[in-house]
Amino acid sequence: MIDINQAIEQLSWHRQPYGLYEPIAYALEGGGKRLRPTLAMVACRMYDGEEKKALPVALALEIFHNFTLLHDDVMDHAPVRRGRPTVHVRWDDNTAILSGDQMMTEAYVQLEQVEPALLPRVLHLFNAMATDIWGGQQLDMEFETREDVSIDEYLEMIRLKTSVLLGAALRLGGLMAGAPEEDLETLYRIGERIGLAFQIQDDVLDVWGDEKTFGKRIGGDIVQNKKSLVQILALENANEEQLRQLKGWFHRSEFVEEEKIREVTKLYNEIDVRPLCEARMAGYTEDAMRDIDRLHVPAEKKGELTEIARKLLNRKN
Repeated sequence: MIDINQAIEQLSWHRQPYGLYEPIAYALEGGGKRLRPTLAMVACRMYDGEEKKALPVALALEIFHNFTLLHDDVMDHAPVRRGRPTVHVRWDDNTAILSGDQMMTEAYVQLEQVEPALLPRVLHLFNAMATDIWGGQQLDMEFETREDVSIDEYLEMIRLKTSVLLGAALRLGGLMAGAPEEDLETLYRIGERIGLAFQIQDDVLDVWGDEKTFGKRIGGDIVQNKKSLVQILALENANEEQLRQLKGWFHRSEFVEEEKIREVTKLYNEIDVRPLCEARMAGYTEDAMRDIDRLHVPAEKKGELTEIARKLLNRKN
């Protein structure tokens, strides 16, 4: 079995100009869950494919994902990622943008290694995934200035921004192993649903997580008035006084960050919004489990994917 972390560590970034490549090495050595490349390799193994055929796709997905994080952190002014200073904090904004651009290029360098017969389809799927992600990011930015974002709009945004990458990972891994077309569609749907559960859990952890294990500042979404399922459900379920207080905090231009985090979290607890979020997360996870059952492979080969989906309900970071 190929070790994804070891494969990533073997990538060489000791190149000139060092100012371009050192931040790439820094971003990739930060660890993380390696969820996307893992899903690609799991899908390949499920259909008895040669893992080495799926490795270029898996590495491309991980490099691409980390490229999006570099740019996201600049746009969100995020100071911490995976418990360490973000690239734009350790270096500067321009470096994060340029190194991120090169990471996107490096993702396609990995895809060059895909066997020629499959490369056109892989590129089509990869580019469709990227286009969806940019659309999700644009919606995320537009939502920042809106107070009327619905639950359905928010879920579609996170589907595009987060879930399609997981769906593409499973579909591409299955494609590398010759999975049947029906299963490729099901694999994509499984990834989308895992991704939705994953992002909702992220929203929950941003409010109630442990900063030491979460790897990011707790309450960052609250400080920035960033749309999340927690915020939208709180606004929908608040009584008149709770709604007045929430909007008061969201409209303040000057505030002490720790006070805002404390008071808004207190209101979220009063509204009891966490169980509402967790119920939706559990629903998407259960949907993914049902789709895993539909895959045309023996039950014993579905264990890895099933375990990943279950772990999402209990993750702390």
